[in-house]
Amino acid sequence: MKEILLLVDDNPELLEVISDELSERYEVLTAADGEQALEVLSSQPVHLVISDVMMPVMDGFEFCRRIKSNIEFSHIPVILLTARNTLQSKIEGLELGADAYIEKPFEIEYLVAQIANLIANRRKLQAFFAQSPVAKLQNIAQTSSDEQFLVELNKVIDQHLDDPHLDIDKLATLMHVSRTSLFRKLRALSDLSPKEIINISRLKKAAQLLTAGTYKVYEVSDMVGFNSHTNFGRSFHKFYGVTPLEYQKRNQLPKGE
Repeated sequence: MKEILLLVDDNPELLEVISDELSERYEVLTAADGEQALEVLSSQPVHLVISDVMMPVMDGFEFCRRIKSNIEFSHIPVILLTARNTLQSKIEGLELGADAYIEKPFEIEYLVAQIANLIANRRKLQAFFAQSPVAKLQNIAQTSSDEQFLVELNKVIDQHLDDPHLDIDKLATLMHVSRTSLFRKLRALSDLSPKEIINISRLKKAAQLLTAGTYKVYEVSDMVGFNSHTNFGRSFHKFYGVTPLEYQKRNQLPKGE
């Protein structure tokens, strides 16, 4: 599926030109100002925002601030476009959380490269978390607000890891967010569903417990919330490539460590 970009500018001609250039690689949504753009963000799973700075109703700086201060949107990369080339305006945009700042006039190829780079970096972080046994959930955050959110999420999951019935509904209640908001946020940050994140968290905790060497495999299975030891073994083998017992024998810490 194509990533969804939101292009925000009060110049309809520029919107059309840039949209035409990007539409072959991405799905492009448009808005004439920051206020309209926020309405789009509330209804569409946008992957990246490109916004002009000088706009009526709500300018690009305020729009960027609203995005980065709202936990539902803060993960979305923002590229600001502006004819204001002063150092102070660049600093202001970056301090508000903009991920890139491009001066007008610009070559469309440069914008395309910036978009591709930001999306590629996000994919690398997602893949690292999903594939690395040691990567922590907060490693995929690219903003401080997202990091705080993921630290809290990881804490909540860890506290309820032994509950085999922990699911998206319980997790949303514990995080004090709606089910839809949690699903959309985690999918955007990690490209994983809440169910997949819970399962990966269980397996990573299981690996830690097995390495410690204090517990039997079946005890670890119960401690991380698997209601079937067989399912635990299958899931563990699929993620780590070895059985829990083999993993424990290979990685068990020496006594006293």
